[in-house]
Amino acid sequence: MTSFSFDRELRFGDCDPSGIAYFPSYLNILNGVVEEFWSTIGFSWPELITVRKIGTPTVHLTCDFSRPSKFGDLLSFALGITKVGGSSLHLAHIVSGADGVRWRARQILAATSLVDHHAIPWPDDVRAALMSHLQADEEATAS
Repeated sequence: MTSFSFDRELRFGDCDPSGIAYFPSYLNILNGVVEEFWSTIGFSWPELITVRKIGTPTVHLTCDFSRPSKFGDLLSFALGITKVGGSSLHLAHIVSGADGVRWRARQILAATSLVDHHAIPWPDDVRAALMSHLQADEEATAS
């Protein structure tokens, strides 16, 4: 699957006392990956949030964990766009380590106005950038 891939080492603070990834930390890392994705396609969060007043909250998230990650593991976070709706964005994530897939996630973001906190359509330039990276859902779920 890969429209975008970001590598990150699992840090001490990302782990529980046993040295295994703590799932809330995983979600925080995933949020950073999504932030990096927006910058990569030309729309940094500071621009979207403070200048254009567009929020991109997560409105749905599912995760399937298949094997543990440990302190020091280098993880690859692959992100693919599977659907661009009127005001929604569907993402598929595959997180892998040296021994294969560690976990997968499906995420839906919504475009919202930070003025009135209601859903808004994606602006034309944002939609065009998202559509240019859209991939078939089958690709996004393959490992």
